Parts: sequence; structure tokens; C-alpha cells
Amino acid sequence: MTSAGFPAPAAGGTEGREQRRQNLFLVLAGFFLGNALLAEMIGGKLFQIPAPWQALVAESSVWNAFTLSCGVILWPIVFITTDIINEYFGRAGVRRLSFLGAGIIAYSFVALWLAGRVRAVGFSPVDDASFQRVFLQSQWIIVGSITAFLAAQLIDVTVFWIIRRRTGHRLLWLRATGSTLVSQLIDTFVVAFVGLYLPWRLGFSQAEQPFTFLNYLNTSSSGYLFKLVVAIGVTPVLYLLHAVIDRYLGPEEAERLIEATAATEHADDATVLASEPPSEG
Repeated sequence: MTSAGFPAPAAGGTEGREQRRQNLFLVLAGFFLGNALLAEMIGGKLFQIPAPWQALVAESSVWNAFTLSCGVILWPIVFITTDIINEYFGRAGVRRLSFLGAGIIAYSFVALWLAGRVRAVGFSPVDDASFQRVFLQSQWIIVGSITAFLAAQLIDVTVFWIIRRRTGHRLLWLRATGSTLVSQLIDTFVVAFVGLYLPWRLGFSQAEQPFTFLNYLNTSSSGYLFKLVVAIGVTPVLYLLHAVIDRYLGPEEAERLIEATAATEHADDATVLASEPPSEG
């Protein structure tokens, strides 16, 4: 293991291989952190998709459409990068980026709060009311997200490696999708409750219409259903990125990195095969 907590490069490995490995982590980290923060910033905007059963319910019913936060638009990239980081850099990589991401989200909360204290000049394209409505409403999303983000990421990595210990390197789609569906169940409902429902309930919401508990259930369940569909739908992209990364690192180096990472979780192929009961006959 290196001092950073990642599997050490193989003996005799070239400096170029280690540089590619570090480049890979930096690129994945950049996409992960950038999209996680952007998702929080745009999370206060909601949109609707008509439900297939729309004609069967009253027009005023909250269940006649799927209500989604714009934050879900960017989460597919977070899904993919989390699973790739899990596979190549393990629990250490995911934990490091998760805590760093939570720190950046908290920093953005402070930065937005400070910017909100500065009074806009009369000819400013963005006046105080607009800034307050857009960014300071998002602060409630951020508050809920810091807790939900950390909990979801740590649960994701745990479920990922539980499945890997049962399957070895096989069934990448199962550990990627399974870990996402479990972790996002928590993330989706907690973020919507703290970021959208509580501000309305406590009188801080800037929304023109009330965000009732039924709206909360609709938004949360719609968001989770969307993430479920996306988690399944991006599976081909996950396999494609695996192939691209393997080619970049080199097939042998990629396999060594994956297996060395899995060994830190007692989930490498040798350990998994040794733990399987002997076949009869």
C-alpha cells in the first residue's frame, strides 16, 4: 500500500505506468467532484414529466406527473465515476473523494452565504432577490446533501465490496447497479426532505406554491425511480469506460491494479475462489 492508502505499484513498474495511474485518478476525481457540486447548485430547480397514468388521476393531484430535481441530470456521471473509482482504487479512493466532496459542498455553503451578505448595486444584472431565490434556497439542498452524500457514498462502497466478495471480478453490472440502488435510496429521500420539504415547512422556502409532504413523497420517489432507470441504462457506458481505461493503463496493469485493490477488501479472485465450497463429484 502507498502512503495515500492505494495499492502500491507492482515491483519493477515503470514511472510511466504510475503516472498514468495518477492521471486516471485525477481525471475521475475532477469529474466526480465537479458534477457533485454542480448537482447541488442546480438542485433547487424542479421539473415534471407527465406520468403514464395521467389521464386516470385528477389534474390537481401531485401524482399526475413525476417531479424531479435538476440535480438528477448530472448524477449519472457521479454514478459512473463512483463505480470506476471503486473498481480501480477501492474504498480508500471513494472515501477520500467523498470527504473531500463534502468539504467542497460545505465550502460552497459558506461562499454563497458570504456573497448573499453583499448588497447588489442598482445596475447589477443579478439583484439581491434573484440571488437569494436561486442560490440561498440551494443552501438547504446543500445542508441536506452533506449528510446524505457522505452516508450514501459510504454505503455504496460497502455494498459494492460485499457483492464483489461473492462474485469476484464477474458481474460488474450487479455490484455497480446494486450498490447505487441501495445508497441512492437514502440519498434521494434525505436530500429532498432537508433541502425542499423542511424549508417550506419552516417558512424559508421561496417557492410560489407550497411544497407539501405529498410533494416530497412524489419528488423523492420520482427521483429514485429516475436513478434506478439511469443506473441500469448506463451499464453499457460503464463497460465501455472500463475498456477505455484498460487500454490506457494496459490490460496487464489494469488487471493488476483491480486485483490489488480487491485484495485489500479480501475480494480478489483468488480469495473468492478459495472461499467457494468444493463442487460435488
